[in-house]
Amino acid sequence: MVRTAGRSAGLRSIPTGLLLLLLPLLPATLPVETACGSGAVVFNFGDSNSDTGGLTAGLGILLPQEEGRVFFRRSSGRLCDGRLVIDFLCESLNTSYLSPYMEPLGADFSNGANFAVAGSCTRPPDVPFALAVQVRQFLRFKLRSLELVAQGAEDLIDAEGFRTAIYAIDIGQNDLAAAFSSNLSYVQVIERVPSNLYDNGGKNFWVHNTGPLGCLPQKLALPQKHNSSLNPYGCLIPFNNAAKEFNAQLSALCDNLNSELKNATIVYTDIYSIKYDLIANHTAYGFETALMACCGYGGPPYNFNQSIECGAFGSQVCPLGSKYISWDGVHYTEAANAIVASEILTTKYSKPNLAFDYFCTA
Repeated sequence: MVRTAGRSAGLRSIPTGLLLLLLPLLPATLPVETACGSGAVVFNFGDSNSDTGGLTAGLGILLPQEEGRVFFRRSSGRLCDGRLVIDFLCESLNTSYLSPYMEPLGADFSNGANFAVAGSCTRPPDVPFALAVQVRQFLRFKLRSLELVAQGAEDLIDAEGFRTAIYAIDIGQNDLAAAFSSNLSYVQVIERVPSNLYDNGGKNFWVHNTGPLGCLPQKLALPQKHNSSLNPYGCLIPFNNAAKEFNAQLSALCDNLNSELKNATIVYTDIYSIKYDLIANHTAYGFETALMACCGYGGPPYNFNQSIECGAFGSQVCPLGSKYISWDGVHYTEAANAIVASEILTTKYSKPNLAFDYFCTA
């Protein structure tokens, strides 16, 4: 079992069990020691795992009131009961939560922007809001920002800010999920592994691999599941094997990019191992259940029904204070996200072993 150790500040200094109890009481931003001071700039690209409101802003989809109930006390545009991993990572930099790129009102882009949108994939490249589309949105954002800065605008990111920013990428889960739901073979699933993570701009990249897909209640609740396909922790072996192969190729790609892009640093972070350890040892981390959704329909063992998802009429949500890893069968709870973020900040799961704030002194 991998245990959390050596946390230097903020989330890293709070024991796991106590962290679960204190989460609802913690302030919006924990004071932490960081090399970034107050000038960190973060650009994020991804899917629902790091979407802080892109789906709501871009498509006008209003999320149910259950979303955000733990921390924000309202629907915040996140598919979670509270904060996401990217929110905790921003806290570790002493910077504000990222505003969605498409948010028309109240957005603050002085510390970066979030281009992630729920449901996004890497392929096909021209479908909203695929990774390639998000990158094009960023390029327009950069061009327009520099135009306005040249005209005297303040509180916008300048050329140096874009150069020294960190570019976080967390996408790929939907590519694997879509391939399986389309009844493609295992080999065809692997063929969909993204092959290009670098398009333009910046020199600091933080890349998350994909988590254990076969441990999601959404996948476990699929019909025609055979017990022989389950591992000792109750997760679907074929889905997890696909995720591991995806990650192996993503890791190799990051290695190649680090060799080819002499002025860039690409940090590959093993989210799979963090989340799998959390599931396999959930009781040690203080969770009641590893594979059952807090918000959904159907009750044990998974509380997931594709026709009655979280927030739909007839769905049920676990009581406040319950210790679940899965929020809605696909996304993690704030409590789980906090532990994932704290493990990321230890640097034990990153290659090379750089702190998340390394880019501030690079």
